[in-house]
Amino acid sequence: MLKKLAVVTLMAIMPTLTFAADFVAGKDYKVLTTKGPVEKAGMIEVREFFWYGCPHCFRLDPFVETWRKTKPADVNFVRTPAALNPVWEGSARGYYAVEMMGLVEKTHVPLFNAIHERQAPIFDEAKLTAFYQGYGVDAAKFHGLFNSFAITGKVSQAKTLAQKYQLEGVPAIVVNGKYVVSGENQKVIDVTNFLIAKERGVVKK
Repeated sequence: MLKKLAVVTLMAIMPTLTFAADFVAGKDYKVLTTKGPVEKAGMIEVREFFWYGCPHCFRLDPFVETWRKTKPADVNFVRTPAALNPVWEGSARGYYAVEMMGLVEKTHVPLFNAIHERQAPIFDEAKLTAFYQGYGVDAAKFHGLFNSFAITGKVSQAKTLAQKYQLEGVPAIVVNGKYVVSGENQKVIDVTNFLIAKERGVVKK
């Protein structure tokens, strides 16, 4: 009975393993020459670089949101707003300010939707303030944080990481500081899961 169960279980997972084995370094993901830092030792980090004004990031976001709600317990997911130019930096400062207020989960998807579905150019401090106020953000506190030393430090770190990972654009998913996955659909999640398994030693390829 146990042998039969084992065979059935193996048959059930074989399609997944076969599919995962199709992912190839240099084609489906990039291997970094130097491993980057991770926030939580002992956990596999999945770090997403994005910009709210990026249509590709907007299309990828639903897949990321679905995945992160059921992600493995040993995986630490980190959002990182890219700050590759002054406009992007404004969005990054707004993100980190709201993150420090504990309101990112309440505002993340609505901001994406406002920018891409309503074509609202919410990128500078004034427009970000007006938008976030609608979600309970205190305007004075937001302004105080926007250009604060703490936020400047977070933006600087985001820039440093993007340079370290040789990112040329977004969205980009960095797995455990070793691999970069690009794209805007379910394949990004599939490759990410493959690389998580690879980090566990389940996939040898």
